[in-house]
Amino acid sequence: MEMGWAPAIEMFEKEDRFVVKAELPGMKKEEDYYCCERSYGSFFRSIAIPSNMDADKIKASYEEGVLEINIPKAVKVKPKKIAFSAKETGKIEKHKKKAKASK
Repeated sequence: MEMGWAPAIEMFEKEDRFVVKAELPGMKKEEDYYCCERSYGSFFRSIAIPSNMDADKIKASYEEGVLEINIPKAVKVKPKKIAFSAKETGKIEKHKKKAKASK
């Protein structure tokens, strides 16, 4: 299978996010050309990333030929300990005494 053009990328992990950078030199959001002889075109890249991300807060920026995508990690849900106290009622106490007496 022939692979078409695709930009070089780098991916790395920081404490609070994943970062993907792709080289896209000369690309501009809006381009109107009279003549263009450079080789580039549309592309598709699929990147596997861990599932512990916050998809609603993904941000991308483009500066000096580099597209940077910041993928924040999801906040980990930590189990919470809840302190409680239990009181025994008179009925439970009587039941325990009867159980001890029958043994």
